Amino acid sequence: MSVHDVASFAAGKWVHPTNDAARSIESAVTGEVIARAGSNALDYQAMLDYAKMVGGPALRDMTFHDRARMLKAVATHLNNNRSALYELAYTTGATLSDSKIDIDGGIGTMFVYASKGRRELPDSTTYLDGDLEQLSRNGTFVGQHICTPKLGVGVQINAFNFPVWGMLEKLAPTLLAGVPSIVKPATATCHMTEACVRLMLDSGLLPEGALQLITGGIGDLLERLTAQDVVNFTGSAQTALLLKSNQHLLKHAVSFIAEQDSLNSSVLGPDVSIDTPEFKLFIDEVVREMTTKAGQKCTAIRRIMAPEHLVQPAIDAIEARLDAIRIGDPADKDTQMGPLVSQSQRDDVMTIAAQLEDESRAIGANNGLTVHGADSTAGAFLAPMIYHCADPDNAQHIHQLEAFGPISTIMPYRDLDHACNLLNRGGGSLVASVITHDPQVARQVAVGSAAWHGRIYVNDRVSMNESTVHGSPLPHMLHGGPGRAGGGEELGGIRGVMHYMQRTAVQGSPDMISAIGETWVPNSAQTSVEAHPFTKTFHELKLGETLVTDSREISIEDIETFAHFTGDTFYAHMDEEAAKAIPFFPGRVAHGYLLLSFAAGLFVQPDPGPVLANTGLSDLNFQKPVSAGDSIRVHLTVKRKTPRNEDYGEVRWNVELTNQDNETVATLILHTINAF
Repeated sequence: MSVHDVASFAAGKWVHPTNDAARSIESAVTGEVIARAGSNALDYQAMLDYAKMVGGPALRDMTFHDRARMLKAVATHLNNNRSALYELAYTTGATLSDSKIDIDGGIGTMFVYASKGRRELPDSTTYLDGDLEQLSRNGTFVGQHICTPKLGVGVQINAFNFPVWGMLEKLAPTLLAGVPSIVKPATATCHMTEACVRLMLDSGLLPEGALQLITGGIGDLLERLTAQDVVNFTGSAQTALLLKSNQHLLKHAVSFIAEQDSLNSSVLGPDVSIDTPEFKLFIDEVVREMTTKAGQKCTAIRRIMAPEHLVQPAIDAIEARLDAIRIGDPADKDTQMGPLVSQSQRDDVMTIAAQLEDESRAIGANNGLTVHGADSTAGAFLAPMIYHCADPDNAQHIHQLEAFGPISTIMPYRDLDHACNLLNRGGGSLVASVITHDPQVARQVAVGSAAWHGRIYVNDRVSMNESTVHGSPLPHMLHGGPGRAGGGEELGGIRGVMHYMQRTAVQGSPDMISAIGETWVPNSAQTSVEAHPFTKTFHELKLGETLVTDSREISIEDIETFAHFTGDTFYAHMDEEAAKAIPFFPGRVAHGYLLLSFAAGLFVQPDPGPVLANTGLSDLNFQKPVSAGDSIRVHLTVKRKTPRNEDYGEVRWNVELTNQDNETVATLILHTINAF
């Protein structure tokens, strides 16, 4: 078998390993050397300059929507070419099922960020964070928080277990933010990452300088970073501590995001019995998390907690399932669990397993390991093992040591307070699951342990057919955890994008803030229109264009007709004395929805035109009551425009209703779809 040189991609060129720095990569299945990686020929400053001077400006010239479309195109390209990645993944010990979690999961994450970028971010280079703040009495001095791309680079340092997903789940929000990325995968599986990077670069879909790759060591890269850069690390707590305590990073306040060791747990609710669907679901979750990727998952279940009377039934059920797991060559379609990534990783797992035996009893051991289609001594094969700790209160290792492989420890709990205490002794975890059909059990565990966990996963018979599994981080939700889990927060939808952007408070007149944020704000300039704005296409409309309507007087007959027609005969509209008893009403008042209906009648242009649909309203506020004899008029202003596809876009209109004294009685944001 020929040995593959795993190259780095630096400053626009592929750089091959050098003999003085290259490290060997072995097949997890056969133990043979299949590749080598590492080079002393990399110019790290040139890589940073290339990212910041070429990649950064190119990405920042694109809007969020441009970048989202780019992500979708890249994800589509990877999806169409992923079969080659599946084949390569067998050498890392991953079965096809494992590979789909890694490869398909990473591609799916890119698709989600592409979608969220179009739906939740503006077609702009600036993101408005929160509402406008009025900083003066008359509204001539206001403030707005904005987010803009950092002018540096996102440095990824990734773990070996997910060489594709680990990269793509960081790359998607980084590129969407408008920041270039330098990816440094773990050497043991960097040949997988290299193959994926080549697919992306060869597609021609990424701007030059947007993506670079380091295979091997990172040299003095960290000592060259600035406050505009972000380091995003996944791996052990020991390595994370070494990296984030780097004096240069500390001195220059370089952002550091860590996702590290985690003793994740699963709790079987006290309401569950062995004949309920939740008991089988619990066993399924535990066995799946112990054997998927041979237990090499940062979210795998390491501690299993069950009510005292269910510990033995759970042990029996888990052991029976583990005995039936077929271990072997991951390329064999019948294999359920492949080897660990390397023999050194297997040795590390066994070393920690020996320490767990100091306070736990091994239920299953590596005796009689049967490996199908491969040599059990040449590859990094290991049978799944479960331990029983009868006294978790006086144990230490099970709450402190993570065996990063197919090993888990089961322990009893007395009540839910005890269960929460055991959960929290992990010192900070990425995820805890609760299998229960009792909402109050779910609430007590969530409230009692959420402070020490990044995610609480609750499952039962209602959600189990559609839910994701305990160990699956989703791009929509936060992935990270406090304490020993690193204190970081990846993913979480658009929250993940914000790690690569600078939040800045801008202050000034409404006109200044409108220009900076490309969104009309109250008290900024308005332009009167001659033609009705509903007759203008999306592109013809300008921010600040305002239609001021005629007035309409509200009569008592209007109020009573509306009340009887809709059935809304609430006393504030129908009973004068009862209405006067309300401290902020002068007597009977018009319905708020009557005012909205009349407002629409005042500003709507009835003829067919560019306005295709009214898709809703938001931020509705009724500020002053309207009585019979009062009149209202509407100020309709173009607030923001967001393209949605090649044919139409969304327009947000600021709608202000004023009375005969020019006092504001209601405000809202109207959403319409307008043709181009």
